[in-house]
Amino acid sequence: MLQPVAKVTKLFGAERGGGVVVALYAEFPEGFAPQSDPLFVRIDSLDVPLWCDRFERRGATGAVVEFADWDTARRAAELVGRELFAEVGEATPDDEFYMEDLIGFAVEADGRQGEVTDYYDSEANPLLGVTFDGRECLVPAVGEFIAGIDFEGRRLRMTLPEGLLSLDD
Repeated sequence: MLQPVAKVTKLFGAERGGGVVVALYAEFPEGFAPQSDPLFVRIDSLDVPLWCDRFERRGATGAVVEFADWDTARRAAELVGRELFAEVGEATPDDEFYMEDLIGFAVEADGRQGEVTDYYDSEANPLLGVTFDGRECLVPAVGEFIAGIDFEGRRLRMTLPEGLLSLDD
C-alpha cells in the first residue's frame, strides 16, 4: 500500500541537472534504503517508481534527492509540487506483549485451574500472582514457563517446574 511520505518543493543544483529538494513528512519511513527502495510519484493516475541516484538528508524534515531517469532540470521540474509515496506493509499484529497484560487471564498449570491476579515487576525476579483455590501463588514471570497464550479466549497455559506449586501447600 502506498502512503504519502514527502513533497518535492523545488529544484536543487541547476549545474548538476536533476536534483530536487524534498520536504519529508513525519510518516517518512525510518528505515528507508534509497539504494533498494523506490519512492513513487502519481502521474496521470499512475504510480511511477522513482529510483534514487542520490539521497542526502538535510535535517529531520528535508532531503536533497536525484532520481535516475529524471536527470535534467527540465525533467526534475515536472516533479516540483508533487507528493512522493512509499510502499508500506500491511500492519501486522504486534507479537510483543507485557506480562501485566496477562492479569485476568484464566490459567491452567500442572492440572490446576486458576487466574492471573497480579504482576510484580522486578528486574531481579518478576512474578505473576496466580490464584489457585483462593490462594495466591507467586510464579516467576518468564517465557520458559509459558506453554501457550490464547489472547482472544484470555487463557494462559503454563508448564512449571515440578514441585513449584506444592511449595505453598
